Amino acid sequence: MADEITSQSKDQTANGNAEREEDTQGKRYYRIGEVSRITGVKPYVLRYWESEFRWMAPQKSRSKQRLYRRRDIDMILLIKKLLYEQRFTIAGARKKLREFGAGRALESGNLAIETDHRSRYRKIRSELESIRATL
Repeated sequence: MADEITSQSKDQTANGNAEREEDTQGKRYYRIGEVSRITGVKPYVLRYWESEFRWMAPQKSRSKQRLYRRRDIDMILLIKKLLYEQRFTIAGARKKLREFGAGRALESGNLAIETDHRSRYRKIRSELESIRATL
């Protein structure tokens, strides 16, 4: 019984990933509900992020519906990574994206933060020792 449940949940996960891939192929614009499904971010959160990240404002149709492009979706996924995985605040994520530049941040897709502080301190210490030796 447990194996059946596990296999069903794996199938559902695989189907969810397949649906996301289908959603993102061949379309030029996506509505907020589609973007929410693709990114896993609720629509009200997307609207809030638009107010916090001014450059993230999508185009609007004649009927005033938000129309996101693939680049917008990639940016949303990057913001999601910064906020949820790397635990940035909104202000911190905004600053990090400003430092990197939105285009470069999307290209690299990797806004990794140095977490190995010991190696960083060793490097600084060795640099300071070399400076002291030259004095």
